[in-house]
Amino acid sequence: MKTKYIKTLLVAGMCIAGSQLLAQGPPNPPGNPNSGGGPVGGSAPITGGIGILLALGAAYGGKKVYQAWKNRQETLEE
Repeated sequence: MKTKYIKTLLVAGMCIAGSQLLAQGPPNPPGNPNSGGGPVGGSAPITGGIGILLALGAAYGGKKVYQAWKNRQETLEE
């Protein structure tokens, strides 16, 4: 009985606390790029990151192909 009372009290407390919490609003949009503000979408370059991701994906795929080939060779020898 005591655990049921504690659980009910805990759920009720969470419901009341959750209704009182408010999230922070979104930030202001960036300035107009024509008036001297930053570029729309930010200024982070993505070209280097794409190259790194492609290289890592090719290396991972090559490893998987090599492991599959190696396992197949082992099963053929048996």
